[in-house]
Formats: sequence, C-alpha cells, structure tokens
Amino acid sequence: MRRVVTGERSRLTALYGGLLLLAGGLLTGVVYLLVKEGLYSSISVAITGAVPARRLEDLPTAFPSGYPSAVPASPAPTVPGQVSPEMLTVARTVSDAAESAALERLLTVSLIVLAVYAVLSVALAWWMAGRVLRPVAVITETARRLSGENLHERIALEGPPGELKRLADTFDGMLGRMERLVSAQQRFAANAAHELRTPVAVQRAAAEIGLAGEPSPERVARIREKLIEVADDSERIIEGLLLLAASDQGLRERRPVAVHEVARGAVDALAAEAAERGVTVTVRARPLTVDGDAVLLDRLVHNLVVNGVRHNVPDGRVEVRTGPEGIEVTNTGPEVPPDTVPLLFEPFRRLTARTQAPDEGAGLGLSIVDSIARAHDATTEAFPNREGGGLTVRVRFAAHG
Repeated sequence: MRRVVTGERSRLTALYGGLLLLAGGLLTGVVYLLVKEGLYSSISVAITGAVPARRLEDLPTAFPSGYPSAVPASPAPTVPGQVSPEMLTVARTVSDAAESAALERLLTVSLIVLAVYAVLSVALAWWMAGRVLRPVAVITETARRLSGENLHERIALEGPPGELKRLADTFDGMLGRMERLVSAQQRFAANAAHELRTPVAVQRAAAEIGLAGEPSPERVARIREKLIEVADDSERIIEGLLLLAASDQGLRERRPVAVHEVARGAVDALAAEAAERGVTVTVRARPLTVDGDAVLLDRLVHNLVVNGVRHNVPDGRVEVRTGPEGIEVTNTGPEVPPDTVPLLFEPFRRLTARTQAPDEGAGLGLSIVDSIARAHDATTEAFPNREGGGLTVRVRFAAHG
C-alpha cells in the first residue's frame, strides 16, 4: 500500500511541480520581454531630460556630412540651444550601456529566482499530493485490515464534500451492506444446521430407542410412520433450500405469465386446507401479466396464500388481490410486532417458536417469496394490520407501478 501511494504521490508531484515550473518560466520570460521592449525607451527619456535634444531613437546612427568622424580633443563651440555631435554620441553610448547592464542584471536575478521557485514548487507539489492522497491511504489501509470479524469498522472520513469524501462514504455504505449480508449468511447457516439437525436427531432416537430389543409389529409400524414423517420434513426443507438457491441465481429466460390466473389456481388448490382450518379465502383477481418464470411465480403466490391460511385464527379471513399494482395478500391472525416484520423474510425465522406440529413449515416461506420477487425485479413489503391482527404482504413489479 505504501509503495502504491508513494508512486501516485511521485506522479502527482511531477505533474504539479511541472505545471508550477512551467507557469514560473512563462512568467519570467514574459516579464523579461516586456522589460526589454520598454527599457531603452525609459532610459532615453531619462537621458533626454538631462540633454535637451530630440529623443535618442530619432538621432542618426552616423553623423551627417560636415561633422567630423572622430571627436576632437577639444569641444568645438556650439550655437546656443543646439546639441553638439559629441554630446549626442555620449548620450547614445550611455543609453546602450545602461540597457545592456540592466538586461544582464535582470536575466541573472530572474534565473536565480526561477531556480528557487522550482525548488519551492517541487516541495509544495509533494505536500499537496500528500494531502490529496491521504484519504486514499486511509481507505486502502481500512480495506486491507477488514475481515469477517471487523466489518463493523468504518472510514468515517471527515472533511468538506468532494469526490474523495463521496468515495469514502460509498465505501462505508458498501461495508454496511457486506456486514448485513455476512450476518444474514451466518444466521442462515446456523438456522439451517439447527433445522436439519432436528430430524436427524429424531430419526436416530426412533432407531435406537423405538427399535431396540425385539419390538412388536405395531411398534415397528409406528416407528416406520414416524421415520417417514421426519423424512418428509427433511425433504421439504431441502426442497425449500434448493428453490431459494435457484431463485437467488436469477432468471435465465422470461415469458409472459398471467399472475391473476396463478392466484386463482393457488386459492383453489388450498381450498380444502382453508376449509379444514375454518379460514375464508376471497380472491379479487384483476388482470396482471408479468414477464418471468411461471413455476417460480406459482410458488410465490402459493407461499403467500399458505402463509395467510396457516398463520391465522379460527373463523379468520384471507384476501388475495391482484392488479396493475401487483399482488397483495392480507390475513387475520395473531398480533405481529412491527419490529419483527423484517425478520420474517429471513430463512428459518418464525413469529413463534417451533412446536413440531404437522404442516408447521420450515420457516422458508416468506424468504422464498422475497427471493423470487427480487429475481423478477420486484419489491416485497409487509406490515401488520391495524385491526384483526395478522399481516399484509405486497409484491410490486417494476413495470406495474
């Protein structure tokens, strides 16, 4: 991690330092050219103030005919108000010498200042790159340190809003989702092991105790029925787990499915069980067609209706509604605490403790509903009813509101 950060810091330092040095060089060159262009004019104005004559740039570079080519040993008399050729020659010589000395001095000072500026630019660029990359180093160190035991840690980067702040917040959000996923997987593994261990223990006890010695044919028949019942429970759990795994993988192909017809079929299939439990089931099926898997959608609706029928009270009600808004199943039943509702969508989670009663189920019903809904790009929500107890579960499909 340190090598990566150092490499990026070196590249940013080279970039920032190069830009600052380029800007300094251009500034020095522009100043030198501007000074060079105006320096001779400024010197000529200063000298003209001391020598009353025309501007030096208007003076001839060679004397006209009649002037001597060399300066005589003694100055010739001049007419008042007229500049002698000797004075003009001296003024031009002084102006050229002053310009050359000033430009040479300016160039020397500019190069020294530019060298110092280059050193300061590199140091400043190195510091700036370190400041910019510090959050990246924090994110990298946190990612390197994370494991299944400390997913609760967060970067919690402090600072003004910006790209790196959003990156750190996004990373924190990802860690939160990973923590919830890992926790859910751990609970799933523990609950699955517990659910599968129970039938195995029952089978072992039936074989060791029920069939010990020389059991009678009647006793063997009872043990046989018990073993078959336990095997059926285990088979239902395994089928539920396989269905949950299949729906979590998504859909390979989609075909139009008339969900309202599926709802009517599910209610008809459970009519006998509902009548046996004294539960009235009503259907209000408005047209709803969804692109998806017919088998999975049938299991989704079936699980919702089964959940409403079995987790109910005598003389209870179940209402199944379909339409453009999706699927909604409402049932009466025991009071459901609001904080318990999200837990019901986790595998092997029940409202009450397991009683080993017939047709109790494995606690996978709503978790399978949620998984199938997600495979069809749908959302699942549930909330306890205000009157009559029970639960309302609603599945909304993306293309239908």
